Amino acid sequence: MASSITIEKVDAAYGAVRVLEEVTVDARPGETVVLLGTNGNGKSTLMKCIMGIVRPRSGRITADIDGVRHDLTSLTTEQIVDLGIALVPEGRRLFPKLTVEENLALGAFRPTARAQIRQNLDACFETFPRLAERRKQLAGSMSGGEQQMLALGRALMLAPKILLVDEPSVGLAPILVSRTIDKIKELKEKLSLTVLMAEQNFNQAIRIADRGYVIVHGKIAFAGNSADELNNNDLIRKFYLGL
Repeated sequence: MASSITIEKVDAAYGAVRVLEEVTVDARPGETVVLLGTNGNGKSTLMKCIMGIVRPRSGRITADIDGVRHDLTSLTTEQIVDLGIALVPEGRRLFPKLTVEENLALGAFRPTARAQIRQNLDACFETFPRLAERRKQLAGSMSGGEQQMLALGRALMLAPKILLVDEPSVGLAPILVSRTIDKIKELKEKLSLTVLMAEQNFNQAIRIADRGYVIVHGKIAFAGNSADELNNNDLIRKFYLGL
């Protein structure tokens, strides 16, 4: 059964610095939804709010998973992960002095994933053959593209229902960005995931988006109901395409 996530009028701040203001976003079952915005506009903070790392000052975040609705704002990060919500963080956040295989094993955090760790590991290596080739290599010695594969693979080890991906293009060469975005699409379709992806590379994000939002100074400035609506929006033309 496909899962969904709904964010309603969320406000968030770091001390006196207000970062999000009445943000309303949703990702319906089986969709890939993109959150577009340049650096410093609140995309990563919203991801952290979903995961319980940052607590919203107001608003509601809910997830429907296997027919059950959960109020994420009342749960710990550990409980949210245990529901099957996985985050691929900006900057990858790997353990550089652990091997590829050790990093992947750490992704199998929730009981459901631990029970099928061998099956998930095999599936991960099938999806990312390069990781299988380098399973004993230290994560910190890998290239940026390989590390991004590993970060995605670690999320897959959780056996997720909902996948959050924060700025997957950061630090990657253009050809690797394209391959990473393609791989996210492949994983979504193969595993029937619901994906919410924060990204500032509009041209790449739009290739796999069912629809999306533009966030400016912590507020949703535009909600596009399709990739075409996003592509033809004046705000996007101004900020991303220079038109």
